[in-house]
This record gives sequence, structure tokens and C-alpha cells, in this order.
Amino acid sequence: MSDAPTENVPETSLSGLIATLAPTALVAGVYILIFLILRKSQRRWYAPRTYLGTIREEERSQPLPSGLFNWIGPFWKIPDTYALQHQSLDAYLFLRFLRMTVVIMFVGACITWPVLFPVYATGGGQGGQLNLLSMSHIDPTASGGKYRYFATCFCGWIFFGFVLMMVTRESIFYINLRQAFLLSPVYANRISARTVLFVSVPTDYLNEAKLRKVFGAAVRSIWIARDTSKVDELVEKRDTVAFKLEAAEVKLIKLANGERLKAVKKGGAAPDEEPTIEGDAESGSLAARWIPTKKRPTHKLGKFGLYGKKVDTIDWSREQLEKLIPETELAQASYRAGESKLTGSVFIEFAHQSDAQAAFQTLSHHQALHMSPRYIGVNPNEIVWKSLGISWWQRVVRRIAVLAFITALIVFWAIPVAFVGLVSNVQYLEGYSWLHWLTKIPNTIMGVITGLLPAVMLSILMSLVPVIMRLCAKLSGEPSLARVELFTQNAYFVFQVVQVFLVTTIASSASSIVKAIIDNPTGITNLLATRLPTVSNFYISYFIVQGLTVASGVLSQAVGFVIFKILYKFLAGTPRKMYQKWANLSAISWGSTLPVFTNIVVIGITYSCIAPLVLGFAAIGMSLFYLAFRYNILFVTDSQIDTKGLIYPRALQQMLTGVYIAEICLIGLFGIAKTPGPLICMVAFLIFTILYHFSLNAALDPLLYNLPKSLEAEEESLREGMERGDRIGSEDSAAKEKNGDAVALPVPATKKPNLFAKFFKPHVFADYATLRSLVPHSLLDPENMYEQAVAENAYYPPAVTSEVPLLWIPRDAAGISAQEVRHTSKVIPITDEGCTMDEKNKLVWDSEGARPPLWQPKVYY
Repeated sequence: MSDAPTENVPETSLSGLIATLAPTALVAGVYILIFLILRKSQRRWYAPRTYLGTIREEERSQPLPSGLFNWIGPFWKIPDTYALQHQSLDAYLFLRFLRMTVVIMFVGACITWPVLFPVYATGGGQGGQLNLLSMSHIDPTASGGKYRYFATCFCGWIFFGFVLMMVTRESIFYINLRQAFLLSPVYANRISARTVLFVSVPTDYLNEAKLRKVFGAAVRSIWIARDTSKVDELVEKRDTVAFKLEAAEVKLIKLANGERLKAVKKGGAAPDEEPTIEGDAESGSLAARWIPTKKRPTHKLGKFGLYGKKVDTIDWSREQLEKLIPETELAQASYRAGESKLTGSVFIEFAHQSDAQAAFQTLSHHQALHMSPRYIGVNPNEIVWKSLGISWWQRVVRRIAVLAFITALIVFWAIPVAFVGLVSNVQYLEGYSWLHWLTKIPNTIMGVITGLLPAVMLSILMSLVPVIMRLCAKLSGEPSLARVELFTQNAYFVFQVVQVFLVTTIASSASSIVKAIIDNPTGITNLLATRLPTVSNFYISYFIVQGLTVASGVLSQAVGFVIFKILYKFLAGTPRKMYQKWANLSAISWGSTLPVFTNIVVIGITYSCIAPLVLGFAAIGMSLFYLAFRYNILFVTDSQIDTKGLIYPRALQQMLTGVYIAEICLIGLFGIAKTPGPLICMVAFLIFTILYHFSLNAALDPLLYNLPKSLEAEEESLREGMERGDRIGSEDSAAKEKNGDAVALPVPATKKPNLFAKFFKPHVFADYATLRSLVPHSLLDPENMYEQAVAENAYYPPAVTSEVPLLWIPRDAAGISAQEVRHTSKVIPITDEGCTMDEKNKLVWDSEGARPPLWQPKVYY
């Protein structure tokens, strides 16, 4: 998408729109048809959240009717807050963002269309068809032409003011919801809510006694991070050998059972013959009845198993595990005893959430960049352990280097894209003597090279960008996967705006834009203003493609469904792989998904006054995305990374980029048209936007990351009252006053507000007390969330707490699995329960219940 689109051609704009709409509508129809048909029978792929055993009962969604269309009504009635109560805060806020963008685009269309369409259509400028409805159709030299720009200016005032109000309203809503969520007993009692991570801790303070002296009696547990390279290596070796043994055991059972079934068909064995297993029978003796020793699983000891001595995999793995398991346990004990090298980070668990918040909000060290930055609410499963060993000066250097790299990546992204473009036009290079050999390539192959290959290459290139961003985030020292997603969200949004929007609009590469700005620093306004109106039809087509094809593809998941079926059928050869593939749900990557939609909103806001027709198509496109993702979040996907909703305020802030670009472009267009009145008015509004934005951030930023003491007191008073057996009203009713110095909860509005009051007064009708009722309170027992061992091991590295894996093999009628369990269990835990071999020699397990021997309950850290 880095190539500059062609300018609007008056004679082709409408026909081009129809030409885009027809094939995309056809593709969307096919996708939706696939979804409607497969949804009835493929429950695992289209409604796994309704029944999978890996999901707690209280987190499952209610199943929809299985008909072609009778599910639409019940689906429509499900509120978005269902995602908050059954999945995560991030999932709910993602849906809310999509819905809010639909509102912004729709209201923008209602503001601009009645006013600007008549003004532009009668503007007297050149162009026809769709260009009649854009700002480019105004002729400033015509009589009264310049005064028409006042309509554009004041519509911009109203719409941009509405966007600012929406950002303010949603920021207040988010803050109240986040506070209600984080202070709810189910979350406040989690160990992550009571634990603070300090990085870049000086060596003198990497001492438990000294840290307890600094933070006082409220400290409950301390985990000082240490070097885990030795433990990591041993655990990796142990697990690799263990899973090799498991795969070999499964292969042996499959081979022997297959031969037994052949013998049964030929009449050489009784199908119901009971196997006899003697306690002192030699290992593999039962399997030897059906297959010769040379057919047992073997492998070579050289690199990648390509060379070296050939050994029996089962016997060799058992011997290796007899040595590796004790070595690993010894290394784990050594780490726990504090015999490993310190890495400069520490986790401190406090008795209460309020104590942790106090430590988080307090300056911990007298030297700059020491014991800083600090993080609260870090989930142990999301920790990037390698980042904990980075010193303060390395963190600064890495951050600068990463930001420089990302800037260069964004600016010079045109180089790999240009290479893809070169491949698509490779036939034009045949004239060069050193490339004359291209003429010998058959036309069919050349068609694939110039047609399919560039599309695949460009798709791979674009998919690599978020991967690179995430890698950069980890290299810069981000300590958790949630922080990595937030970093990616920022970086990928900049990439989207620059490469997908500005570069596509203005020129063929970001580097040429940089050169133009260097040559004429004051010319960026005119550059944007000149190019933007000429490519509005391109973005109408862009929204059609995104809204119809991409949104329907998200809903149908046709490609993912095919890949899942292929992988599950052909590559899931052991019970473990079958279970993992079946039970692990797909997840939405917030850092790479949200920026795409934020950029669409930025484009819509930018064109709101220049070509208002764009708003209508943007509203329709975002509506389709909202419905597609709503279905997936409620019935298909799961949340793996939890940012506590911080993706939402970032997306709101990024959305204002569209307001700034729109205002700058309108200033440039008014300047080109030489209309001083609208120009001055828009400059004044730009200044107002900047001042308002700074004031908004100054007021709300502290509330985005910290919890206020007042609300902590409210929650604690409620809990004390519940412990005393006081009758506490429901979440929607007014809370009773408490004795002592505890303050009563704010009383929610008793009178049902009208639509406008609810919309314009979120601080009243969407306050903390009201939103508290939306937060799930009964998913877990807040007083008994963890077993003692789980709490004690929470912030040890995974390699330190990693237990010897339980091997899982299928049970067979010949009793081979029972014999293998008997012998292998002397070395490593193994079971043959929960999976059997059927009459076709296929693995069969209870996929409906999905709670085999490997299943472990999810721990809510």
C-alpha cells in the first residue's frame, strides 16, 4: 500500500466505485455463506467458548441456536458487557472502541452531509460524479466561492469538537471502569494486584532484609530475580528428551497396534484377547509380538538426527532422563537457595492492594533511574525474564537504539516494498542484456511470478511489521508481554499512519516526503492540502474492501479453519498435540489489531470535511468489523495477554491524530484558496485543540495508572461491612454509611437518565459506583484464590518451578501401553488414561470434556 494512488478521474470515480463494490460484495457473500453453513456443524471452530472443558463454567458463553438465521436475534440481544464479565476488560473495551468509532463516523456524516453536500455540489468547480461532493469542487474564483469555505470551517469546528468531547467522555468512562475493575475483590486479592516489580535495583538493595526495612511491615513476600541460564538449559534438555520419549512410545504403540489389527482381519489373532502383563517382563516384550526390534523407534545422535550413532529412542531417552531429572532438580534447588547471580530486579508482594499502590506511587530510591521504572499488576505468566537483567544505562541506550531503528524502518519501508513492485513488473526488465535470460521463462511461470508472488511477498512483509515491533519492544527492556503489546500499539500505529495513510496519499515513499520537508520545511501543509482531496475516492474503495472482504473474512475464519483441520488431522500425532491444538483458543493481538482500526478512524476524520462521503463508507465498514469481532470475542477467541484495558486510552489519544491532520490540511486548503476568514478561524481552533489536549492529559493521566486512596477506602469499608455480616445493598442501590472515618460509597443516580444526560454526563451516570455493578464479582472466591504452593512460587522463573512433565500415551487393546507405563514410570510420570486406539488405529479422546490428564485449572494471578 505504499504506492501513491492515482488521482480521482471525474469520469471514472463512480464506475471505479461500482467496480470495487461488485467483486468485494461477492467475496463477502461467499465468506458469510461459509460461516452460516459451517457454524451449524463445526462447533469447535465457531463456538468453542460455549462448551470447551478448558474454560470455566462461569466464563462460558450461552450457546446460540444452530439454525441458519435464528441465532441472529439472540446474538443481537447480548450486551457488550457480557465480554467484560465472561472474558476480559481488554476484550470489552476493544468492542467499545469499535462501536464508538461507528458513532463518530455516523454523527460526522449527520453533521457534514446536510451542509457540505449542497455547498460542494454547487461549488462550480471542475469534476463530476463523486467529485461533486468533495471540497475540490469549490471554485474560489467564482462569485461568492470563497465564502463557501466558512461552511467547511464551521462544520469542522462542530465535528472536531464532537471528537474531542467523545475522547474526553470515553477517557472518564474508562477511568471509572478501570477503578471499579481493579478495586473489585476478585481482582484486588490477586497476587499481581498486590505485587510491585522494581527494575534497575542497586546491588546494595538486592537484600531481603534491607527491602523489608525500606517498605515496612506491609511486605509479605520478596522474590529477587537471579540468572537462570543453567536451569533454563537443563529444563529445556529434560523436556526435549521427555517429549521425544513420549512421541516414541506413541509411535511404538501405533505400529504394534496396526500390525495386531492386520492380524485380526486375517484371523490370526482374537480381537478380544486379554493381554497378559508380567511384572518382571522385559521392556517392549509385548510390542515385540507384533513388530520386530528393527522397526522400533530409533534416531541418530548427531545434529538434527542426520548423522551419528543410531540408538533405540525409548531406551536412550529413559537413560538420559535418569540423569537429567536429578540434575534439573538440583539446579532448581540451587536457585531457590540464592546461589545464582543477581540480575537487578525484585518482586515485592504486599499484604493489601493499597500497600502495593502506596509503594508503586512512592519514589523508592534517591538516585535517578534506580529502582525505576516500577510496575504493578504484572502477571507472572507474562513476564519477559530476559528484560529483568538489563541495567539502567543499558535500558536508556537500548530505548534510544530501538526508537532510532523503528524510525528508520518506517521511513525506509519503501525499499522492500519497491522490490516487491519490481518483481511484479519483472517482464519490463527483459530489455537489459544481463537480464535477457528472463525471456526463456515460460509464460505460465512468469504469470505466477508477476501476479501471485508479489501479493504473497507483500502480505508476508506487512505481517512481519508487528513481529519486528514486538521484538524491538523486548530488546528495549519491556518487562512484560502486556507492556510489549502497548509498545507495539504505539509503534505500529505510527507505521500505519505514515505508510498506509500519508505515504499512500502524498508520495511513493516516506523518504521522498522527508526530502520534500527538508527542502521546504514550511511546505508540508501545502503538500498535504494539495494531495489529500485528489485521493478521496481511493479511500472510499479502501473502506469498501476493508468493511466487506476483511470483516467477513474475520467472521468466517475460512483460512484459519482449513489450516486448523489440516494441522489437527495430519500433524497432531500424539495425545498431547491433539489436546493442545484442540483446547488452545486463538487470541486477538491487541498491539497489531487496534492500530489498523485507529488508522481507519484517522483517515475518516481527516476526510470528514474535505470529502464527507468517506464518513458514510467508514461508518459502514467499522459497523461490519464491530459485528464480526463481537461474534468472535463472545464465542470464539480467548484473552492471553491482559493490559488491564490500557489499550483503550492509547487508542483514544491516537485517534486525535486525525483531528490534527484534518485541521492542518484545512488550514493549507484555505491558504491555497486565499480565504483569510476560514483560515484564521481554523488556526484558532487548532490552537484550542492543542491547549485542550494538553489540559485533558494533565488532568487524567495520573488516574490512568494509579488508584486513588479515596476509592480504596470505599472498597475496604465495604469488605469490612460484609465480614461483619452487615447487609450491603446490591451494586445498583445506594451503599449504607459506615461507622468511623470510612466514607460511604457514592450514591448512584436513582432516576433513570435520558439518552442525552447519560451521554453528556459520564462523570454522573457512568461513575465508579454505577460501573462497579458491571464488574464480575462471583467468578472466584476472593479469599481463597491460591493454594499455598502457588502463592509461594508465583514470581519464580518458570524454569525454577517447572515440574517433570507427565507423559501421555494412548491405551491399546494389546496392553502394550500398560507395559510401557509400568517400565517408563520408574523414570518419569506417565499415563495411558483418557485416550485410546480405535479399530482404525486412530487416536480417540474425549474432546467434548477436554479435561484429560494434562489439564490443569487456570490460575488467576
